[in-house]
Amino acid sequence: MEDILTTLKSGRSLTVALEQHGVVFSSFYISMVRSGEASGNLAGVLTELAGYLERSRAVRSTIVSAMVYPAILAVVASLSVAIMLGYVVPEFESLFEEMGDGLPLLTAIIISLGDVVAGWWWLMAIVIGGSVSLIRKWLATPQGRNWLDVRALTLPLAGPLIRKFEVSRFARTMGTLLGNGVAILKAADIASGTVGNTVLRHHLDNLAPAIKRGERLSKSMDPEMFSPLAVQMVLVGEESGRLDTMLLELAQVYEAEVEADVKRALTLLEPALILGMGGLIAIIIMGILMGILSVNTMAF
Repeated sequence: MEDILTTLKSGRSLTVALEQHGVVFSSFYISMVRSGEASGNLAGVLTELAGYLERSRAVRSTIVSAMVYPAILAVVASLSVAIMLGYVVPEFESLFEEMGDGLPLLTAIIISLGDVVAGWWWLMAIVIGGSVSLIRKWLATPQGRNWLDVRALTLPLAGPLIRKFEVSRFARTMGTLLGNGVAILKAADIASGTVGNTVLRHHLDNLAPAIKRGERLSKSMDPEMFSPLAVQMVLVGEESGRLDTMLLELAQVYEAEVEADVKRALTLLEPALILGMGGLIAIIIMGILMGILSVNTMAF
């Protein structure tokens, strides 16, 4: 901020000052400020920019907050199973030693898993930690990121959710830029850059060139990314001369659908995690009980 103030005191514009800090201020942010300076409405544009950033953060926060509880459940489930196998199951091993091959298959498997966890838990922790670190480094590469984005779009619940979220971000960015006087070609290029999924961003690569050739935005929209509803709303905006307004309306529609889909997915995910955790622990307990019953049978 001190560098920006120094640049302003030297007589240069706020846009020039922001461009010197591209890591902090995105091209969308800078283009909005440039349009505000050109139109003489910098204060209004900054207010609208703040509202845009707050709405974008609210949508992301909704998704992140919704995933916290399922993540906690998954961690608790993993720790519970590890404790059962590593500490509880070995306590019963001495009881089953005399039975040898007479143990039920499920009990024998659980006892073997317990021995592995109790004896090699440190190696398993190292392997898991190293694997997670290597996977994260690979996913940070272009090949890994593209692989993850492709797989994410094919997931039954997450795929449509990601698509709607990215379309809403694209529509809101482009609508906001157009509403503040940014040229449609520049707006399309900047809005495409805000899309996080590399596969969907690839679908937008031909959007700006098509507009430059004189094609309508609605005709240039890839049907693999944009639904018929999105194309129709953009077409209505073009016909009525209110493209920016219709793009913002489209963003609101998809943002509402994203929130509804997240709640619907959590309604299914939370019981599934609870049942899965309970099922694994039930299988372990069942194996121990089967072994105890077998010991009692042999005793009689």
